[in-house]
Amino acid sequence: MEQEILKKLEEQDKKIESIWGSVEKTRKYFLATIILTVAMTVLPLIGLVIAVPFILNTFFQAYGGLL
Repeated sequence: MEQEILKKLEEQDKKIESIWGSVEKTRKYFLATIILTVAMTVLPLIGLVIAVPFILNTFFQAYGGLL
């Protein structure tokens, strides 16, 4: 009886280790997805903050006398 319990505990331990590995991989994928999403959202916004004043300045210099 005791051998069966020990065998089942060892099997459960192996399964838990397998599940833990899978969960860690999933956590890393989610982290990478979050980082990429933030980068793809924030970097263009920063680019717009830098580019829009330059574009507007160029536009107003070119057409300043007409407006």
